[in-house]
Amino acid sequence: MIRTLVVFLASLLAHTTLAEQRPRVAIIIDDLGYEWTAAERLLALDLPMTFAILPNAPKARRLAEAAQQSGQEVIVHLPLQAMSDEDSHGSGEITLDMSAAQFRRAFDSAIRSVPFAVGINGHRGSLLTRHPGHMQWLMDSIRCSANLFFVDSYTTHLSVAMQIAGESGIPAVKRDVFLDNSREPADIEREIARLKDLARESGSAVAIGHPYPETLALLEQALPAMQAEGFDLVHVSELVRLN
Repeated sequence: MIRTLVVFLASLLAHTTLAEQRPRVAIIIDDLGYEWTAAERLLALDLPMTFAILPNAPKARRLAEAAQQSGQEVIVHLPLQAMSDEDSHGSGEITLDMSAAQFRRAFDSAIRSVPFAVGINGHRGSLLTRHPGHMQWLMDSIRCSANLFFVDSYTTHLSVAMQIAGESGIPAVKRDVFLDNSREPADIEREIARLKDLARESGSAVAIGHPYPETLALLEQALPAMQAEGFDLVHVSELVRLN
């Protein structure tokens, strides 16, 4: 009887340990808020994802409300200045020439425009995220906004955002994979495979994609398959850590 109980408990412990070791994957979809059809496809998947919504986009509030009602996670996709002006959203972008007061006003306006947001990630930002002073202003602004976390989209390897977040005590995580720098399906498939490899190796991984038709079509196939393969799909907040 005792031996049987010991075997049972050992089996239960092993099962629990394996369950705890399931690799976790967080998918962030950037650039949301301008178009509704893609958002509907993402919501219809009914799998954990994080919706990064551009502040002041015409459908930002509607989408944030729909995502929250569907149990999805909402973060603010904060426009930050890049090395190039290409694809800049202009209005509301936080730029290097702003004063600290201007920076804070732009940040506060962005937060107010996306209800239910629990975190921040950067739209573009290859210039701003390499500047420690401006990243300190960003972390100070996040600290003053209750319970927000930060995701470094890592658009440049020169980013100091994670370092400043750690020094400031801001919960943060860095993007591991961009799914669709190329919109070719074969390239997106390769990045999904790389995402899975990283999650297996490290226990978790964060991917950023965009609401492109090619990306959506592959995610609609790949995400249910990943669950069947033993991956846990999670909101990015579950992978955030206090550095």
